[in-house]
Amino acid sequence: MKSKEMAKRGLYIGAGAGLVLFALIGLLPGSFIGGVIGLNIAGSIFGTPVGTSLLPRLIVGASMVLGICIAGMVFVVGASLLGWIMGYAIDAIKYSRAAGIEEAAKGKSR
Repeated sequence: MKSKEMAKRGLYIGAGAGLVLFALIGLLPGSFIGGVIGLNIAGSIFGTPVGTSLLPRLIVGASMVLGICIAGMVFVVGASLLGWIMGYAIDAIKYSRAAGIEEAAKGKSR
């Protein structure tokens, strides 16, 4: 393939779509799931009714941030990969057709 222009465009479009989907769908559930995991961790360390001291709050807050980051990576990387694969497939189809047309033209000119 001479140019991978559509693969690059697909990657950028997929990354943008992934960011939008993450903002609409993944931000709140990532925070909730991370918070629940943080509460479970803090509950197992400090006891089931988690108190209001600083360390359990830090554990819950850090796990919420980690849950948001993981959800963002899943959405953005997944959508980018899907967009890149679609763009690469379009490039492959486009250049295989162009190569077939060139071969047909060479065969007719002989």
